[in-house]
Amino acid sequence: MKNLIFLGALVLALGLIGYLYQQLAATEKALQLAEKRFTDCEKVTFQLQNQLAPLQKKQPGGIPQ
Repeated sequence: MKNLIFLGALVLALGLIGYLYQQLAATEKALQLAEKRFTDCEKVTFQLQNQLAPLQKKQPGGIPQ
């Protein structure tokens, strides 16, 4: 009986480890995707700022309407 309980606990622990590993892998993929999107957004923001800077210099009030 003790061996059966021990075996059940072991199987449960291995199942939990497998589940947590899958969750970790999915979280890492989501983090990589979020970092890529953030980098892309930074690039676009930089490009837009470069396009907007000459227009702001021409307008005395700042951002053109």
